[in-house]
Amino acid sequence: MSISQIIRHIFIAVLLFPSLPGTVLGQAESSIPESISTPDTVETRIGTLDFTDGAPSAETAGKVYDTMDFTRALNAFNNSFRGASAYAIRKGFQSIGAEDNSVVIFSDLMDSKSLFLTANADTVYYLSAVDLSKGPMVIEQPPAGLGTINDMWFSWIIDIGFPGPDRGEGGKYLILPPGYDGPLPEGGFYVAKSRTNRVLYAARSFLVDNDPKPTVELIKKTLKIYPYTPGGFGTSIATALEGEVKLAANPAVPETKFVEASGKAFNTIPPSDYTFFEMINENIQDEPADSYDVELAGQLAAIGIAKGKTFQPDERMKKILTDAAAVGNAFGRALNWRFNESHPDWAYYKDSAWGSMLWEGGYNFETAPPEFTKEGTFKPFPPSGARTLDSRTAFYYAYTLDSPGMIMRIPDVGSQYLMGFLDANKNPFDGGKTYKVTLPPDIPARKFWSLTVYDNQSRSMLDTSQRYPRAGSQSYPTPAAETNADGSTTIYFGPDLPESVKPGNWIQTAPGKGWFVILRLYSPLEPLFTKKWRPSEITLVK
Repeated sequence: MSISQIIRHIFIAVLLFPSLPGTVLGQAESSIPESISTPDTVETRIGTLDFTDGAPSAETAGKVYDTMDFTRALNAFNNSFRGASAYAIRKGFQSIGAEDNSVVIFSDLMDSKSLFLTANADTVYYLSAVDLSKGPMVIEQPPAGLGTINDMWFSWIIDIGFPGPDRGEGGKYLILPPGYDGPLPEGGFYVAKSRTNRVLYAARSFLVDNDPKPTVELIKKTLKIYPYTPGGFGTSIATALEGEVKLAANPAVPETKFVEASGKAFNTIPPSDYTFFEMINENIQDEPADSYDVELAGQLAAIGIAKGKTFQPDERMKKILTDAAAVGNAFGRALNWRFNESHPDWAYYKDSAWGSMLWEGGYNFETAPPEFTKEGTFKPFPPSGARTLDSRTAFYYAYTLDSPGMIMRIPDVGSQYLMGFLDANKNPFDGGKTYKVTLPPDIPARKFWSLTVYDNQSRSMLDTSQRYPRAGSQSYPTPAAETNADGSTTIYFGPDLPESVKPGNWIQTAPGKGWFVILRLYSPLEPLFTKKWRPSEITLVK
């Protein structure tokens, strides 16, 4: 090789490998950007974090792991409260002798003795935990009812009654368990599939001429819950001839067991302390591993709750879970009582304490409910693609069950709700003081309206000597509210009946007990949706 060739090879090597030792260009010193570097000391909300050239000290790693476990536990509390709540309802039913597939009924309406998240005292409730573990189940829905069927994570399965496919006429609903691939009927049933082994059936019906008795008689006469028989009703002989299913006789429908619940004191609300995680673990063990979404499953598994595994947290983890439950509980309360501070868009009217979190993301906490046009059609909004986590957390902390029928803009259909947690001065309500609210004339409710007062602690009806803490246009179970001379209606809240106020215009509160209120409009009318009709703020009577 000639000298010129050697020089040429050296020149090429220097160009291609400038960092090689001994090259004529020298060695360039590398530089790590500050944005990806970790200082030896970092001040954070969890304290001082120490590193040696990026390597965390044992103490710092401990702080990080504690924080990570707390964060996962807090997320698990907020995101799985709905599952614990569904499970707590089933356990509450069992506490009064209502096993799966029997029906809990409130023949004399629900009152303040039962602990239910924001239930009402206006309609006849009938509810059941239905067991699908042995196969599909049939629910014969009575006419003139309305309600929904949810799985054990409060995920919506199908509406029933007026908002459902039977449109209030009643009918047979066939609920399929997870993984069912057996024969199905050709007709005669409204078919829906569950992702959990049990479902919650929840329905209510209106009074007849302010009397619950005819309603209760109709429910007990027509409501049936029983196993589905493949090849029986709904299957034609022609289909059986194809060889896919055997013809079967229609067995006698077993008698439905009704358990009376009016006036009974029992609890259907999940705990807000460490035992919350024990309850959610029980639900996890009862249901298929894929019955809840994988992200939530990951959050629960990260804190030791997983299908088929024993939940045995050590003392360190128990303390973290206890703290997470306390903060999660506070979060649910902040999102309800103080929603205006983080979600002013939840206020239904401008600068108002009346609000609802459901309009943000609809029943599935993702996209706002469709607009209802003057032509009678729906105009859906484009999917947001993002879960509205705060509205979901706020809703399930104080309310139960999920249905498209509970949040829609259709006049004269279903019911709508406005929640009031603070007075006109943005202060919580004091049960020892007197307040009032005025509802303008022409209250936009075709069927009836009501105001119900709830206890801050339990989020259930406030327990006072007034068994039904409500006021409204119905004359049962309390006297109907009377209107003012101008057509408006004023309702008072306080420990004692104010002078010159009619009993039907007063809801009793209790000294030392905080409260909040829900305004219900059954078959709401257009002025509610256009917001031309607006209740006053709730003001302190001095």
